[in-house]
Amino acid sequence: MEVNAQQLTVTKSLRLLSEGFKHQLADYIFSDERTIDLFHEIVSDFVSENIPIVDEDNQIELSMMLMETLVVRAL
Repeated sequence: MEVNAQQLTVTKSLRLLSEGFKHQLADYIFSDERTIDLFHEIVSDFVSENIPIVDEDNQIELSMMLMETLVVRAL
């Protein structure tokens, strides 16, 4: 019984830490250059595969516009 109570206490503590740091984590993730690079690659792939724009400059411009709409946030 004591092990279960101790594990429950640990779980509650971890949940509180998670709640306390989730917004800071979202800011950290979105400000990391690797995230921006990854998003840029994924958005560019999306545009290439789903939006029939032949002109490469317009594809890049649309990708950048879509990137500007992305937000990482914690719920």
